[in-house]
Amino acid sequence: MSQQENAPTRRDGFRTKWGFILACIGSAVGMGNIWMFPQRVSKYGGATFLIPYFLFVFLIASSGVIGEMGFGRGTRSGPIGAFGKAFRNRGLNPKTGEALGLIPVLGSLALAIGYSIVVGWIMKYTFGAFTGATLNPPLIDIEGTMTGGVPAFGTAFDGIARAFGNNMWLWLGLIVCFVILLFGIGNGIEKANKIMMPLFFFLFLALGIYVAFQPGAADGYRYIFTFNIEGWKDPKVWIYAMGQAFFSLSIAGNGTLIYGSYLSDGEDIPNSARNVAIFDTLAALLAAFVIIPAMATTGVQLDSGGPGLMFVFLPNLFQGMPGGPIVAIVFFVAVLFAGMTSLINLFEAPIATLQERFGLDRAKACLAIGGIGIIIATLIQGIISPWMDAVSIYVCPLGAAMAGIIFFWIYGDKNVRDELQKGRSKPLPVWIMPLSKYVYCVLAVAVLVIGGIWGGIG
Repeated sequence: MSQQENAPTRRDGFRTKWGFILACIGSAVGMGNIWMFPQRVSKYGGATFLIPYFLFVFLIASSGVIGEMGFGRGTRSGPIGAFGKAFRNRGLNPKTGEALGLIPVLGSLALAIGYSIVVGWIMKYTFGAFTGATLNPPLIDIEGTMTGGVPAFGTAFDGIARAFGNNMWLWLGLIVCFVILLFGIGNGIEKANKIMMPLFFFLFLALGIYVAFQPGAADGYRYIFTFNIEGWKDPKVWIYAMGQAFFSLSIAGNGTLIYGSYLSDGEDIPNSARNVAIFDTLAALLAAFVIIPAMATTGVQLDSGGPGLMFVFLPNLFQGMPGGPIVAIVFFVAVLFAGMTSLINLFEAPIATLQERFGLDRAKACLAIGGIGIIIATLIQGIISPWMDAVSIYVCPLGAAMAGIIFFWIYGDKNVRDELQKGRSKPLPVWIMPLSKYVYCVLAVAVLVIGGIWGGIG
């Protein structure tokens, strides 16, 4: 009897349309929205960057996002099974497709392991926001030993970011993540996203309102909406807008595809993809409307992103604001929700793969992937930056390109159209297929090639 025959025949699924959409939004809304998007809006000229970004979001949501959702639903499988079935439909060796499908699965696992370390940092800072430690970190010397009570945000963060500097919070974050995953799709992932995503938007909206009333914030808003057509002559504006849109929408051949595999045939995929794109963009804009005006209140322009922005610069900024401790609590709780929903999505693809390929039940699959995650994440804390760079620059763009090419070129035009037409009362727009086959697939390959040359553009 084959492995496929041993696999469970009845798959869990999302219970409601908005449960699916919120889960996809949760997978897309993450650190790219919070610590990279505001920096790029600031660095590349406000609206000069935003307009190309909106254009690429529309293009990718109308092609790549619906493609991964449709690929998952059409095959009722994760990347390995989906790629294999597409090859079989074309009369090609399905084993070759399955081997290619292993790449985005391993990429999802590797990214989840690295991301879990970041979630551990967030959990520590969130707890510290309630106790006051986040805004008053102890001075940490080069050996990581606490030596005094003078605030030193850079050295304090360095103390938890180095190897074995954050074990308890890393493990706690992973335990919370896998408890949610253990309950499955409808009772676990869907319910968690229905709570965390609305709270994320509410908390960031509250922060935005608070920052709007701070002296000097108007300069930040003015900069966000500044447009300079001369800026479009800089190819970096377009290249980084494209990369930001790709990674912000969580296109990597795994997360959106696996969530799509749990979607019912009655749901309108293009409509769902549009909603995901809208809310993901709103999340990014909310982050920009909080962070850039907050920076403007100090007269400093935001010119760097990444962990340093969130764990060093922003706590220092909050410390000098009226009501800073409350602002820090709201901010880090919201960021924790965003990080956790993304982490859940990243771990789901390898969990589902163990269930499908080896017939494991949900508990055993979660235990296996959770054990791998805890061990490797603990060991790689000291090399997290090169680990994440390698996965995000090479593996994730490769997964996105492969999923797009295999679905839109190999799966078959009729199969693609039939899948995307399910659940729709109106005919599928005629431009979706040429946009997906000729524009999106070229963009996906461009992100892979240019990112590899430049060292990442997402």
